[in-house]
Amino acid sequence: MESTVRRTARATVRRLPERGKYDRAVIDAILDEALICHLGFVADGSPFVIPTLHGRDGNTVYVHGSAASHVLRALSLGAQACLTVTLVDGLVLARSAFHHSINYRSVMLFGVARLVTDSEEKMRALEAVSEHVIPGRWAEVRQPNAKELKATSVLALPIDEASAKVRTGPPKDDEPDYEFPVWAGVLPLGLSMGEPLPDSVLPRDTPVPEYVRRYSRGK
Repeated sequence: MESTVRRTARATVRRLPERGKYDRAVIDAILDEALICHLGFVADGSPFVIPTLHGRDGNTVYVHGSAASHVLRALSLGAQACLTVTLVDGLVLARSAFHHSINYRSVMLFGVARLVTDSEEKMRALEAVSEHVIPGRWAEVRQPNAKELKATSVLALPIDEASAKVRTGPPKDDEPDYEFPVWAGVLPLGLSMGEPLPDSVLPRDTPVPEYVRRYSRGK
């Protein structure tokens, strides 16, 4: 695996370039932590941005959906795609309205998606998506049958042309505003988990799996 991604013109961070990251370890970590992605493309002259689940397996990001989906069909025919994820780590409260911001980690991934037709790769891709959402679940549940696999399309997008953008730290005010009498700082944000809610038809003595009890998506 390459340690960095290919830096093309469209993948290069231009606004605040010091926040740009091209290291694969950084990009992979953000892709793996983000629960969903947004998939952008143009089809029949109209732009679309679709929120969907994803999963990474090595150098590839997989997305899946109905085999009847016009979205996946358009992408499988060679439409240029842009896949994005964003993690919000905190609200940055400055002394001036202009300098308010957020602390975040984001990735933009560009390329042409490939329709997965090999049955073994398709099953691995679906496992990658499942394990991305909740690790440990795939091994316990019933695997997709032939009918379900036929009804599902999987697309593969290589991690080749991409960039990450990251903001961390406190607010950055104009020098005169540091004397302005208002609280300033960072309000950290994170994803919290609630108590698992059992299905109403589940036998009462069915234990909650440890991977559910200990679920988290933090850094």
